[in-house]
Amino acid sequence: MNMKILDLPRNTLTMIMAGGKGQRLRPLTDDRSKPGVPFGALYRIIDFTLSNVWNSGLRRIYILTQYKSYSLDKHLLKGWQIFNHEVGEFLYGIPPQLRVGENWYQGTADAIYQNIYLLEREKPDYVLILSGDHIYRMDYSTLLVLHSRRNARLTLGAVVVPKEEAHDFGILEVDDHGWVIGFEEKPSDPKTIPGRPDLCLVNMGVYVFDREDLIDELKQDAEDLASSRDFGKNIIPKMVAEGGVLAYPFLDKNTGEPRFWRDIGTLDSYYQTSMELVKPVPAFSLYDRDWPVRTWMAPTPPAKSVHGFHGGNKPTGQLIGSIVGGGTIITGGTAERSILGRNVRLEAGSHVQDSVIMDNSIIGQHVGILKAILDKGVVIPDGMRIGFDHDEDRKLFTVTEGGVVVVPKGWRHPDPASVSAEA
Repeated sequence: MNMKILDLPRNTLTMIMAGGKGQRLRPLTDDRSKPGVPFGALYRIIDFTLSNVWNSGLRRIYILTQYKSYSLDKHLLKGWQIFNHEVGEFLYGIPPQLRVGENWYQGTADAIYQNIYLLEREKPDYVLILSGDHIYRMDYSTLLVLHSRRNARLTLGAVVVPKEEAHDFGILEVDDHGWVIGFEEKPSDPKTIPGRPDLCLVNMGVYVFDREDLIDELKQDAEDLASSRDFGKNIIPKMVAEGGVLAYPFLDKNTGEPRFWRDIGTLDSYYQTSMELVKPVPAFSLYDRDWPVRTWMAPTPPAKSVHGFHGGNKPTGQLIGSIVGGGTIITGGTAERSILGRNVRLEAGSHVQDSVIMDNSIIGQHVGILKAILDKGVVIPDGMRIGFDHDEDRKLFTVTEGGVVVVPKGWRHPDPASVSAEA
C-alpha cells in the first residue's frame, strides 16, 4: 500500500470550529457556546465530533473557541486530556489571539486565517476542518484516503436531506464522478438531486484541504474587502468555480442510504435529535461499542428507582423508554420517553414525558412535564405543570415554534408557595 496513504493520520492536522454563539439555541447558550451544550444525558455536543476524530486515529487537534468558552474549556480539560505529548499528540483550545489584526473571528474562514501560523508551524500535508456542533459518526480516514487518491484540492462531506430542510445549508451539484460543479449557500429555493425532486445534497461542514492550497485560498480571501470571511459564502464557491473540489457522499456502505447527521442549530432540532435517542430502535445509537462516544464521566453513583410516598401509597419510580444518567434517583415518579441527566431527583406523583432534564435538576411532587427541555440545576416546585398550557408557559419560559418549552439554567419559581397552593 502507498506509504503516503498509511501516513495520512500522522500527516493531518484537525481544526474544529467551536466558537459559535448559537443564538437560535438560547437560553441553552446563555452561559455556554453551542458545542458545549449538554446532550444525551452524559455528553456535550462537541463530544461527537471529537469522538469521530479520536476513533479515526487523528491525534493532532486544535479547537478554535470564542464565545463564552469557559464551560467548554472546562469540559475539554476534564474529559479530553488523553493524548501522549511525547509522541506528538495534542488537543489544544485556541481562543482568538488577534495575531493578524484587531478583530475577533469574523467568520469560519477568518478563524483559520487568524491561525495560519499553526499550519505553517505544524506543516501537515492535510488539514481537516470540522464543525463542533453536529451529531453523527464518520470515519474521517476514508475521507482522507479519497482526497489523497483523487488528488483533490478540497474534499467535503456531503449528505442528503429533505428539500424542505435544505435552505439552511450549502447546496451541492456534482457530476457523475463526484466532482462538485455547483454550490449555493443557503438558497431560498434549493436545487434538488436529479431525479429526486424531494431531496438535496448539502454541505456537512467537513473539509479536507491540502495545506498549501488552504493557505493560498485564505490569504486571497483576506485581501478581498467584500468577502464575508466564510467557507460557505466565499472560499467554497470560488474553489468550485476553479475546479478540483470533490464531494464525499455520507452514505451507508451496505445500503447506500444517507447516514444519520444532524445540525443542532435550533431548539427544535436539539429537541428532535434528543428524542431520536429514546426510540426503541434509534437511527443513532449511543451503544455502538465499535465506535464509542467519549466524554468526561463524572464520579456519580448508579441511578436508582425507589418507592415514593404518594397519598399513603408507596409507588415505585418508573422508567419507561428513557435514558438516565448516573446519580439520578426516581422516587415514585415516572419518566416516559425522556432523557434525564446526572443527579436528577424525580419525586413521587410526578410524570415527565417526552422531555430532556439536565444534570442536578429537582422535580418536586405531583409535577407534570410534557415536551420540555430543562437546563441544569432547575428546581420545579410541587404541583407545577409545564407543557400543558403554552399561554401560561410563555409567561415564564421560551416556547419554540414546535411547541417545546425551554426552562433556563438554574431556574427557580419566584413564588413556589403559590404553585403548591394551587395544586
